[in-house]
Amino acid sequence: MVKVTLYTTAICPFCVQAKRLLASKGVTTIKEIRVDRDPAKRKEMMANSGQRTVPQIWIGERHVGGFTDLRALDTRGELNLLLKS
Repeated sequence: MVKVTLYTTAICPFCVQAKRLLASKGVTTIKEIRVDRDPAKRKEMMANSGQRTVPQIWIGERHVGGFTDLRALDTRGELNLLLKS
């Protein structure tokens, strides 16, 4: 399965929902990067995504966006294909 990276914070309900959705798709390993512990990681996330909010999710090299973007991919039937690519 493709590598999944998730920028997150300690208290983020959308991050929890994203991890649950990914787990329901069979994703067992997510590289979580806590931006609340490391300001440099938040700057990295913002530079790479253009966004300030968490979660910010990458599947492979593709920036998916946040939880609502992830859910929209699933609703359109594209998430399974992306995870298998």
